[in-house]
Amino acid sequence: GVPVVPGVHRAGMNDGDLLAAADEMGFPLMVKATAGGGGKGMRVVQSAETLPEALASARREAAAAFGNDDLLIERFVTAPRHIEIQVFADNHGNVIHLGERECSLQRRHQKVVEESPSPLLDEPTRQRMGAAAVEAARAVGYVGAGTVEFIVSGDKPDEFFFMEMNTRLQVEHAVTEEVYGVDLVEWQLQVAAGEPLPLGQDELRSHGHAIEARIYAEDPARGFLPTGGRVIADWLAHGVGIRHDNGIVEGMTVASAYDPMLGKVIAHGPTRQDALHRLRRALDLVFVAGVETNVRFLRALLDDEDVRAGRLDTGLIDRRVEQLTSWPVPDEVLALAGVAKLWELTPGPPPRIVSPFDLATAWRVGEPSWATWRMRVGERSELVHARGWDDGAEVRVGEGPVWPATIEWDGHHEAHITVNGVTRPVSIDTDQRAAWIATPEFGGWRIVEEDELSAARHPDEAVGGTLTSPMPGTVTVVNVSAGDAVVAGQTLLVVEAMKMEHAIGAPVDGVVKSVHVQAGDAVPMDAPLAVVAVREADG
Repeated sequence: GVPVVPGVHRAGMNDGDLLAAADEMGFPLMVKATAGGGGKGMRVVQSAETLPEALASARREAAAAFGNDDLLIERFVTAPRHIEIQVFADNHGNVIHLGERECSLQRRHQKVVEESPSPLLDEPTRQRMGAAAVEAARAVGYVGAGTVEFIVSGDKPDEFFFMEMNTRLQVEHAVTEEVYGVDLVEWQLQVAAGEPLPLGQDELRSHGHAIEARIYAEDPARGFLPTGGRVIADWLAHGVGIRHDNGIVEGMTVASAYDPMLGKVIAHGPTRQDALHRLRRALDLVFVAGVETNVRFLRALLDDEDVRAGRLDTGLIDRRVEQLTSWPVPDEVLALAGVAKLWELTPGPPPRIVSPFDLATAWRVGEPSWATWRMRVGERSELVHARGWDDGAEVRVGEGPVWPATIEWDGHHEAHITVNGVTRPVSIDTDQRAAWIATPEFGGWRIVEEDELSAARHPDEAVGGTLTSPMPGTVTVVNVSAGDAVVAGQTLLVVEAMKMEHAIGAPVDGVVKSVHVQAGDAVPMDAPLAVVAVREADG
């Protein structure tokens, strides 16, 4: 009695079998790994011409993720929405469901924002889906917490198909707990101890709306590449209807060997709009300094007009990724960095100034002179000028106005910096390649000091140079050695982090001058990997 998406799945199907089945089924279709989920081994295929490549790619990914490269194909549902039902069963024959969760806001088939109840479903469809999920669990004699996932057509919301059952408690279970006022982890322990479920289906009551946002260690501005580093500060918002589930503390190191999720922020309110407003306000006060995260992306996503209206589908983020990952860098962030840099170059504890010859900053007879650095934050590169002392400095960003500034150091990484009359608490940390400036108002920003030659280079200019790692991770492939001739776009190295591979290609036709790593090396973000020189023209 559980509706399934039309498709073909037989054990051990080879590519020839899948190609033949696809010809009968038609396009578009979905290729999926039989041994797992999470988007691994999954491809949407629009035509027969692209299917062989999709099968080969999906098999490689499935084998790496699950140790099994078996695939199936099924009809691709247009304008798909991912809606799942939370089920629970005990050893006494009781099987219930606790409503649905809408999980359509996804990227690379990984959930980003989840909510309960779904803004799409009407009550009759909700009841039908709940009954189908209960029957699926009952049919296999399931015991414990589980999630039955359905794909629902946005064009035909009364039509839904079974996708899979996750036989565990999922990340997004928190929204169900908030809406139903229960502790599903406690229920798991009670059921495992042989006790009956605390509540029956007729005793369950939902209240209000809950929405969850996942905080990932990834850089949206770099195509969501995994990040990592040492957490120097984390600020979590608190308030009515706000819950945090997180696994980070100041001082810990986020490594690239594990899943990139750092935590979750959950908001509950009487209505969907109330929950959205509370979550958006909470995200304004969330940041993790020292590790690039997707928090700014989440803020932009919740501001999207269709998201706020509940017009969701699993492709929404991919269609709007450019606008969701483009945000201006405030001048104040660069000004704070300039003041902190000026303080860093002033030697000794107060009273620090003994002689102007002790200063690493610029000076001249009669008054301090301007010190200038070129700083890059994301895609913005700007000259930042500062002069003076901690109790009476001036700072200027680009050709902007000169702002008065002071800095009062509170501890090893903490300061209060006043710029243009506004005092802000600031967390500051540096590593070998970058500095972090973090405030509750602006969040955390990674700042890199550039040389003028690199900054002046046109972004489309075909030049050689040092190839660096776009993310912290492990070098898995080194295809070249010093002296090798290469062509533009040729894959030279591969870096892997958090189960994601990133190929490093040659920027130009040229010659490899040096290789700094070997397969198996762990590298931080921006670590030099190899140097490629432009090939000189013959003659």
